[in-house]
Amino acid sequence: MIEATDFRNAMSLLTSAVNVVTTSGASGRHGFTASAVCSVTDTPPTLLVCMNKTSRSHAHFIENEILTVNVLGAHHQHISNVFSSKMSSEERFKYGTWTELETGAPVLDDALVSFDCQIEQIQEVGTHTIFICRTVAIQQGQNEHSLVYFNRAYHHVGEAEIA
Repeated sequence: MIEATDFRNAMSLLTSAVNVVTTSGASGRHGFTASAVCSVTDTPPTLLVCMNKTSRSHAHFIENEILTVNVLGAHHQHISNVFSSKMSSEERFKYGTWTELETGAPVLDDALVSFDCQIEQIQEVGTHTIFICRTVAIQQGQNEHSLVYFNRAYHHVGEAEIA
């Protein structure tokens, strides 16, 4: 049997993009920092997003049935920290410039790329909820340097290699 701590330690060595996942609806705007995001298929364009069921904004994502995955650039470490803090949802959105695309979920204006999505399926597995999301709009930014998380620390990816 694998202990949860051993699994978490092993997973810390899996490099992940850093994302701020947002939603908006009748209960207001909410968001959280996530690394558990990946593509499922390109036909139709679909993402998978995992969220801890104990998150204070969990119910809002289920209720709103929409979300945007904002992939953070290297210069967004402070945004990642804000959306993983105990700060209120209202206060979090004071950081960064926010717009919207098709669904109305908040889009970080200068994100590396933002995937605006409709939640189509919800599956609970252990401590987390998996959202299967159909992408309805994409906004790509100008930044080419990504913020990633590896071995419990932030790193930047995209620097040109010198030959």
